[in-house]
Amino acid sequence: MLGQFRTCQLWPKTFQRIQHLFINMHILWLSMALMTMVGCSTLPSSYHPTNAILANNFSHDLFDQTLRAHVRNGTVNYPDYASDSRFTQYIKQLNRLDPTTLPTQKNRLAFWINAYNAFAVKGILDGYSPRTWTDKYTYFVSRDYMVGGAKVNLYAVERKILIPQFLEPRIHFAIVCASQSCPKLQSAAYTPEGLEEQLTNSAKQFINDPSRNRFDSQRKIAYLSMIFDWFEEDFTNHSGTLLKYVAQFVANDQLAQELRTTPYTIKFLEYDWELNGIALQPQT
Repeated sequence: MLGQFRTCQLWPKTFQRIQHLFINMHILWLSMALMTMVGCSTLPSSYHPTNAILANNFSHDLFDQTLRAHVRNGTVNYPDYASDSRFTQYIKQLNRLDPTTLPTQKNRLAFWINAYNAFAVKGILDGYSPRTWTDKYTYFVSRDYMVGGAKVNLYAVERKILIPQFLEPRIHFAIVCASQSCPKLQSAAYTPEGLEEQLTNSAKQFINDPSRNRFDSQRKIAYLSMIFDWFEEDFTNHSGTLLKYVAQFVANDQLAQELRTTPYTIKFLEYDWELNGIALQPQT
């Protein structure tokens, strides 16, 4: 009887463990499926735009105008974007340029940052979202956009163009995936002329935003965005450690010195995939 009683008492815990096991297996399966499908994300070998725009004539002005009109402190007004013909025209212009013809590295980096951010907005306007696991695959991988007559997706732009071709960790604070925990979408397009200052300002804004990163100097704990976990190699390759990289942009000089010299425990904050702005109204 005692053994029977102990079994009955333990059953709820056993059931919970089984339930957690199935949940973890489901997450693992989704992760493996996503990684398998991501492997199918390819980079264009060449670009062949129709009605091509010469590199010297290409401009991000239309995108800049829409950012200034529809983005306030990182909050995006998607209904207003949906009705702005300037944004539609800019998306079309991206398909008329061969980005390999742009004259400098800064031109190309500004182009791909702006293209990523424009396509991220377009994905939301087209009814996609990165909120759930399956949504993420559609939003980042299976939804194609056109650049220079070739198909690209958000995953390929980030992982196969921006990261390996430019080796610039600050891009992680410039590209925005339409979510609350992402960096704030700036109210201006990136330009070759202002790129260095824009990237530094984006890094400072992101790292010093307590909703995205915060530091407990008493307990010596750095609560960092998951972006630093997902792309740790990009930051450590640049500065040796995550905290040394972060210290470059921390506004408080004393804290910056501590992060360089004093052992801190790093904990990563939960990522909020909720929309970074005013949602489109469901069509009736």
